[in-house]
Amino acid sequence: MSGRPARLTGGARLAETLGSWRAALRIARREAKRARGRTTLVLAMIILPVLALSFIAVSVDMARLTPNEQMERRLGSADAELRMVGRGPVEQNSDGSGWTSGDRDQPLTAPVTTEHVAALLPEGSRVLAVRRWVPFSAWQGDRISDDITATVIDLTDPLGQGTARIHRGRPPATADEIAVNLAARRSLGVDLGDRVHAGDGTRTWTVVGVAELPERLTPMVILHPAGAPTQTDPDEVFLADLPGPLTADTFRHLNRNGVVVTARVPAPPGKLPPTYVDSRMSGMNVEAVSTGVLVGGLGLLEVVLLVGPAFAVGVRRRRRELALVAVAGGDAVQLRRVVLADGVVLGVVGAVTGIALGVAAAFAGRPLVEQFIFQQRFGGYRVWPAALVVIALVAVLAGVLAALAPAWTAARQDVVAGLAGRRTPPVHRRRWLAIGIALAAGGTVVAAIGAVVTSQPVILAGLVLGELGLVFATPTLVGLLARLGRFLPLAPRIAVRDASRNRASAAPAISAVMAAVAGSVALGLFLASDDARSDQRNRSLLPERTVLVTTGGDPASDRPPALDQISGPARELLGADTIAPLVAAGCSPDFYACTITATMPPERACPWQPYEPLSAADQLRARADSRCQRIDDSPSGPYLRVAVDDGTTLRLLTGVAPADADAATATLRSGGAVITDARFLRDGRLDLRVEHGSETRPADLTTVPGHTLHTGLGEHWLLLSPAAADQLGLITRQIGWALHVQQPPDEQRQDELDAALRPLGSVGISVEQNRDYDDTRPLLLLLAAVSAVVTVGAAGIATGLAAAEGRADLSTLAAVGAGPGVRRLLSLCQAGLIAVLGSTLGIVAGLASALIVLAFTNRRYADSWPIEPPYPLVMPWLTLGVLVAVPLVAMLGAALFTRSRLPVERRLD
Repeated sequence: MSGRPARLTGGARLAETLGSWRAALRIARREAKRARGRTTLVLAMIILPVLALSFIAVSVDMARLTPNEQMERRLGSADAELRMVGRGPVEQNSDGSGWTSGDRDQPLTAPVTTEHVAALLPEGSRVLAVRRWVPFSAWQGDRISDDITATVIDLTDPLGQGTARIHRGRPPATADEIAVNLAARRSLGVDLGDRVHAGDGTRTWTVVGVAELPERLTPMVILHPAGAPTQTDPDEVFLADLPGPLTADTFRHLNRNGVVVTARVPAPPGKLPPTYVDSRMSGMNVEAVSTGVLVGGLGLLEVVLLVGPAFAVGVRRRRRELALVAVAGGDAVQLRRVVLADGVVLGVVGAVTGIALGVAAAFAGRPLVEQFIFQQRFGGYRVWPAALVVIALVAVLAGVLAALAPAWTAARQDVVAGLAGRRTPPVHRRRWLAIGIALAAGGTVVAAIGAVVTSQPVILAGLVLGELGLVFATPTLVGLLARLGRFLPLAPRIAVRDASRNRASAAPAISAVMAAVAGSVALGLFLASDDARSDQRNRSLLPERTVLVTTGGDPASDRPPALDQISGPARELLGADTIAPLVAAGCSPDFYACTITATMPPERACPWQPYEPLSAADQLRARADSRCQRIDDSPSGPYLRVAVDDGTTLRLLTGVAPADADAATATLRSGGAVITDARFLRDGRLDLRVEHGSETRPADLTTVPGHTLHTGLGEHWLLLSPAAADQLGLITRQIGWALHVQQPPDEQRQDELDAALRPLGSVGISVEQNRDYDDTRPLLLLLAAVSAVVTVGAAGIATGLAAAEGRADLSTLAAVGAGPGVRRLLSLCQAGLIAVLGSTLGIVAGLASALIVLAFTNRRYADSWPIEPPYPLVMPWLTLGVLVAVPLVAMLGAALFTRSRLPVERRLD
């Protein structure tokens, strides 16, 4: 009889594996109940991202309308929605979301009436016109609000009642009544019975109801057709009530007459596919999905790195228990299962708890999410099962991956040392350093390839690989720092030694800090560079302290306020010290019917159209042509804003130095013109041109003395002298005032000026000044704050775990006479090691990543036409400054929250 053990069959092997896992899971459940603090820490870090992802998934699923819900929202109680798109036949898909028309060259020239549409329907049909997204402006306190839209519909009609929800009051029934939705009620500050004044001052309405259209919750009002604007809305649709079912013959009859039909009954099959799909979307979806997967992978890595130290400390505290399992016959595989079971149990509990909390939060917060995020009502209460299953699997995967490295460590521990409770020095093989360097180098190469081929997913894949390489190399870096410990004082020497000895917990914490800091630095550098590029593209239109107060109506009838009327409010509210008239030039009898410009010499104009498709060779020639380097030019040059001036308003409009202004004023007083683009000037003269927009009337031309000014502004001016305007046969009208103010007015000052000028009877007064574009500083601070939270959290977790693990060392320090402050200093050094090393690696990795991203982005624009400015390299000093200060905060926090009294272990004999 052989002494070899009998080989197990497949079924026996499966049963043995399942039995081993059952035992491991029971041990893990018992350990989770015993180590409540560590269990709570791990669960919190798993539950928070699961809760957030579940909340987003459920909210997105509720916001995504089914086809039936879309039809109910669009049709209400009607049988169909009709949209006339032409006079000839059209072909549509089944739901009317896509169509083609054979008479695109013959658009609708006359308003479409309900009678015309009803005549195309069976006898006995009823039709109701609906005009959506009509521009609307009203007085909001002391200012005009023009960010409100209006819908024109008769909600008293049975066809219109099903499209809106009345919260309070009743629907408008006459021309002077209006209903507002909840957002418009807050924006305008009105309620039932209040009056709403039109922005142009021509009419008022009485608020009779608070109602809303479920597809749009942004500020909106509902008008009765009798009180709506008279202009035709090209997006007007008609709700139809038919005496019988909508048949295929009716569909075809309406399509033959240029009507697109949306109904609950699908349209008969036509030449268009059932679903209208843009062919470009498939590639965009692939790129978006791959980008999302990679970003999600980075988030998963962050969770794993934060949870990993807790599992590592748990394994070290269970050395004796794991050694007993080995003595009882457990092999390395079973030991790994015992530790991995911790990750499975905590991952499952975290996934179930996080999903439950996320679904509950999504259901409870649905009204707020509808109103302020999606800005539309959801279709119903439902969850996204497939997404929740994926989220749960990812949570369990995060727990298993976090326990993976400690599991391998546990399987290799010395059984005798574990039974004796002794620590065994970790054995760190050089292959991990080699793997880390290889991954970092490979990730850099992949990201560089992505920059060359302009593929965002490839770049992100390279960055992920590079970050993984740094994670693998971090334990070796910690070991190298330990060799420097002999030159350090006591507390930092112990901190470095503990970090080297407990690399399984210190290295993931350092890597987590590195990942968070790297992401913040990379995004911060890109945002700072994008902000600088935006400043280059969107230069200021006016000098910093210049404000224009103009009228937007007909200059012949809408006169601006007189000087004595505007000087008081302008000086009091804006601190204006100089006020000059702003005069425009136009044609008679229609002031704005002609175009006034200067003629650029042909040899200086770019021969290529900026947005015309060009061959690759022509694009290269265009980019190399010095005449085509302006990014804001048309072939004939930039748009010129025209004003008539004798030198009085010149400095306010251009902001040039006094000497330049004097030379330009001399040209104007000699009957010439001033322009802010030197390419138009030839031999000291300007060729002026007036185009009347008529094929029968030729353009008026004249040549006058010219002068150029360099303003550095984003808007180019053509300033005509009164004599030059007379030569061109133009008439002049004052359209406002130019003010030089002490400080650019904010929105409140502008509202106060509007309120002060309103009693003067001027129509359409507007205040024009430089507008600051989106400020990236709040976003940079947010990124720095996220990194700061991760850094402080990781440092605190690792320091707390190290303190729990090093209790025996602290007792030894107390026994040999170390003072109470040693423990605080030791915690400070432990937190500093993690925060400083992680932040340093993160800043280096983030800067390298951002450089690759900028190279990729600039490579994309390198061959573009028209020319796009590249992204400059701008360091995010605000983010870097915060991140440099964060390690100090982590160190001070660790010192302050650490009890200074050193524990003394007593032996009971």
